[in-house]
Amino acid sequence: MSRLLYRIGAAAATRPWRVVGIWLAVLVAALGLAAGSGGQPRDDYDAPGTASQVGTDLLRQSFPTLAGADARVVLHGTNKAQLDPAILASVGARLGKVPSAIVASPPELSRDGDTALFTVHYSKPVTQLGGRDALDAVYAAAAPASDAGLQVEIGGQISENLQSVDGRAEAIGVGVALLILLIAFGSVIAAGVPIAVAMIGLGVGASGITLIAATTTVSTIAPTLASMVGIGVGIDYALLLVTRHVEGLRSGLSVAEAAGRANATAGMSVVFAGLTVIVSLTGLRLVGLNTYVTTAFTTASVVIAVVAVAVTLVPALCGLADLRVLRRRAHAELFVARSTRPAGTGSAPGADSGTGSDATPAKPKRTLTARWAASIGARPRPWALAALIFLLALGAPVLTMRTWPQDAGSAPTDVTQRRAYDLISAEYGPGENGPLLLAVDLRQLPAPELPGLVAKVAAVPGVTAVEPPVIAPSGEAAVISVVPTTGPSDKAASDLVARLRADVLPPGVSITGTTAIFADLSRLLSERLWWVVGFVVGMSVLLLTVVFRSPVVAIKAAVMNLLSIAAAYGVVTAVFQWGWGTDLLGLPHSVPMSSWLPVLMFTVLFGLSMDYEVFLLSRIREDWVATGDPHGSIVRGLASTGRVITSAALIMIAVFSGFALDPDVTVKMVGVGMAVAVLVDATVIRMVLVPATMALLGRANWWLPRWVDVLLPRVDIHGERFASATTGLGGASGSGSGSTGPSRSGGPNGSGGPNGSGGSGGSGNSGGPGGRPGRSAKSDKLAAGGGSTALGTAVTPSKSESSRKAGPARERATARETAADGGDDGDGPTDPGTTDHLQGSSGSAMAGSGIPAQVSSEPVDPGVKGRELQR
Repeated sequence: MSRLLYRIGAAAATRPWRVVGIWLAVLVAALGLAAGSGGQPRDDYDAPGTASQVGTDLLRQSFPTLAGADARVVLHGTNKAQLDPAILASVGARLGKVPSAIVASPPELSRDGDTALFTVHYSKPVTQLGGRDALDAVYAAAAPASDAGLQVEIGGQISENLQSVDGRAEAIGVGVALLILLIAFGSVIAAGVPIAVAMIGLGVGASGITLIAATTTVSTIAPTLASMVGIGVGIDYALLLVTRHVEGLRSGLSVAEAAGRANATAGMSVVFAGLTVIVSLTGLRLVGLNTYVTTAFTTASVVIAVVAVAVTLVPALCGLADLRVLRRRAHAELFVARSTRPAGTGSAPGADSGTGSDATPAKPKRTLTARWAASIGARPRPWALAALIFLLALGAPVLTMRTWPQDAGSAPTDVTQRRAYDLISAEYGPGENGPLLLAVDLRQLPAPELPGLVAKVAAVPGVTAVEPPVIAPSGEAAVISVVPTTGPSDKAASDLVARLRADVLPPGVSITGTTAIFADLSRLLSERLWWVVGFVVGMSVLLLTVVFRSPVVAIKAAVMNLLSIAAAYGVVTAVFQWGWGTDLLGLPHSVPMSSWLPVLMFTVLFGLSMDYEVFLLSRIREDWVATGDPHGSIVRGLASTGRVITSAALIMIAVFSGFALDPDVTVKMVGVGMAVAVLVDATVIRMVLVPATMALLGRANWWLPRWVDVLLPRVDIHGERFASATTGLGGASGSGSGSTGPSRSGGPNGSGGPNGSGGSGGSGNSGGPGGRPGRSAKSDKLAAGGGSTALGTAVTPSKSESSRKAGPARERATARETAADGGDDGDGPTDPGTTDHLQGSSGSAMAGSGIPAQVSSEPVDPGVKGRELQR
């Protein structure tokens, strides 16, 4: 896979306009198809297997008027005199003639007579009514009332299923992300590449969602969630690729070579990161609701599009930008070096000169992150305890969390469905917004027993009114409307549903309606949440165990992700349910957490958190394999990845926080919750709890039973085999340089000139002390000498296969063999002697980039490995 990504990256950087043109054509085609053939999202609250679904199916079969969408039209005047009967009659007649309407019920007057309520039933579902056109048709039918000075508001599915998209949330998130990228890269062009990649990937993915909505039901929140995730991961993935590309240029690689290697290393990380998000999203299928299934594969489609764009368009744009992706000073230095250096010279300004001949790693710069990690490692117990207490305190409100699907009562006050909801509550009682429907199967309960049932239900506390039963034309079913005393989101309404089912209703009678459906959905989602948690955590632990070959690290990572998500749940509960942040977010009152939120947040956040876990732990493990120093590897790993992970996390937080301004309450909750989770994950988890716990565990972090080691497959997620094949002594396309004699190209196998270094990954000092002539990869023995690993360590191959021991010693011996390995004919570029092909130590290219250094943990026999590289 890394070889393929390398070729894609190098080819894209060489022919950038071709790649850019292809993606622009794909984007235009996708947008055109979406505009011409796309559908509209709508919510599907069908919950197969629930008690309310039984009643819903019975009513749909027996009462055609209940099978389609509905609209509730509220006419309100300042006094009773304004409600002229002639106006009401005219409006009722006109409502009955709107497109696809079956019937408009007679107006229901309020107690004081200043409000009238019409209910319009349609023959089609809401997605087939034209969205805004259907709402405009209702407004046109109510024109006589508005002309007379009456307030006209519209509730029901017609207005509640309209999705308002103004782009403010996306614009704010992208704007802040651009500012962060400018600070991180110091180059407008480098900062613009991730933004362009995210926008193109999102455009293609969003068009796909619109096309999917034309063939199946897609939740109204799915496009927003997909946009949120697509922008965040798109910018982050491109950030990793651009960072790796910039480090390659600084180390002296040519533009095409830097792009290819960035794709083969960081690109592999991007592909794996996208895979973890997709695997987490597949857990939504366990919920059993079509809404979650469509949300999962629509969001996954955007992630796939973003990953595809990242690994192809980033190298192309970097190829177009040439050295302009660097800061101005570095750009000028490399430009001068490129212009003045003679052909065949093997290093450049900014390239790392490697290390000496000893086997100790180069010490990282004492950055603030390094000093912080060292202080945590010095006293891990109090830091770990303090972080744990802090996370538990943040998550404590989750114990009082109550979930409920959001309805019109939690919508902003400036939309018509919310104003209609408030008018109905004020004039008819809050229960009128969520009446219960009793679906009676007359084949089990005879019609003569209906009056007794009505009287029995009316006597139940919490019931305001019970309407007379209506018998279906077939005579096999009847429906009875029950009006509770409380609104649908009130817990008392859910308790009433449970009490009627348990103590009042005889067999053959089912409760349905908005309140009953929402109560069943909340219960179902609460139960299935643990199924999803088990699946996602189990798959994540398995993947991390395979990648890092340590069940301890995998389980610890899963536990920490659970802590960060629990903290996010607690903050959302306090902000929305307790009302601590309702004024700040523009909400008129507190609301319970949306029933859709816990499962959605968990699957998305677990996948995103695993991305950061992979980037950090890869660097720590690489250092551990090379040095066997459990404490030092934590400090060096955290120091080298701190900058890129911090930048990526800040971008995610900016994107998610922008969605807190969305008018939809559920979207607000998702934005706040995910921003808090990423913030906690990037600070308390990655900066405190991870180094503290790893310092406490020491060598136990990397414990792995031998029999498990044999069973686990070896997965190269960072292109380590590719990198090790191109960074050893005699690395691919390494330019040999002679200190005294004439220089000659290293060629694909890195054969150096007299006294010269054997190409990339060879001696840090060309022809200097410790360097040896490059050796061909076709040699039956591995080249040895002053080669540098990603940590800048001079290494020598192990003396024999039998001398390698199990555990860290074997891993470190493997790292030495891999770093000292010969070049690969197929992976590296084959353009020796090019003037601008500046080649330096690969170690400097990785330092501080957040991309794990190129050390393979796979045991290798030197002779076999050499023959593999020749093939």
